[in-house]
Amino acid sequence: MGGGTAIMGKWLYHIVAFVVVAVWGSTFVFTKLLLLSGLSAAQIFTLRFIIAYLLLMGFSLTRRSFRLMSHSLRDEMLMFALGVSGGSLYFLTENSAMNYTTTTNTSLIVCLCPLFAALLISAFYKSERLHGVQIIGTVLAAVGVAVVVLNGHFVLHLSPRGDALAFAACLCWAVYSLLMIPAGRRYDTVFITRKVFFYGLLSMIPYFLLRPGLPPVDVVFRPSVMANLLFLGCVASMLCFVAWNWVLKHLGAMTATNYVYFNPVTTVLFAWLVLSEQITVYFLAGTFLILLGMYLADRKRPEVHIAPTDSIE
Repeated sequence: MGGGTAIMGKWLYHIVAFVVVAVWGSTFVFTKLLLLSGLSAAQIFTLRFIIAYLLLMGFSLTRRSFRLMSHSLRDEMLMFALGVSGGSLYFLTENSAMNYTTTTNTSLIVCLCPLFAALLISAFYKSERLHGVQIIGTVLAAVGVAVVVLNGHFVLHLSPRGDALAFAACLCWAVYSLLMIPAGRRYDTVFITRKVFFYGLLSMIPYFLLRPGLPPVDVVFRPSVMANLLFLGCVASMLCFVAWNWVLKHLGAMTATNYVYFNPVTTVLFAWLVLSEQITVYFLAGTFLILLGMYLADRKRPEVHIAPTDSIE
């Protein structure tokens, strides 16, 4: 009975990880609609994080275990680093990249963040290092992402500034995955996520000091714009960040981050369902490579038991 429950629990983590990535894959469409409505990328990020933070703070206040601050200043700085790497800096670099390079380049580079995460985490945690079969699986999944994103058009228009920003976004998410390991060992998921939203918003202040500009009130309160913002804030931010941090805590950073490879797959499927875009043979081939790669990357992974000497502390 216990073994069956454990297996069901593990499957639940994988299902939640897939659903979260599927939702994140759909946010491109909603964000694009908001950009076309006249909101800037920074304004969209700030509004969705404000919505998510207020909702999560309201929920936290109802809990007996509510705490405002971390146990120590060092831990509070860890939360600040999570808010910057997984919040403000990640979204700013990703969205800014599309101003200087193509969407294809940005999608391809950002969706390769599991490779960055694997390299970064293995550099700090010996127990998380990939073996031969896992390395092959990770490379196959990365090739699958390239096939899906490029969709038969194997021509990349290089842009040093834009591609550098996309790589910066990729590195930000890898750092976020790395820092979630010690954070997840000390604090519960809701507390960590609330801190990510708070410090993500706080670290946006310098940006708005350099580039001031409030979102137009008449635009924000349009029914279509408000609906998109509520989806991004309530579902894609609050619920998905809580769920993702929960998955990171139980599956481990390496296994969970590999689900990011599914991001372009879910984006294409969403575009097919909503915008009637065509499913191509390249999409099917790339999806197969991603699935095969993820299967191999998750094989023979030992249980992660982080000793005091096997951490970044």
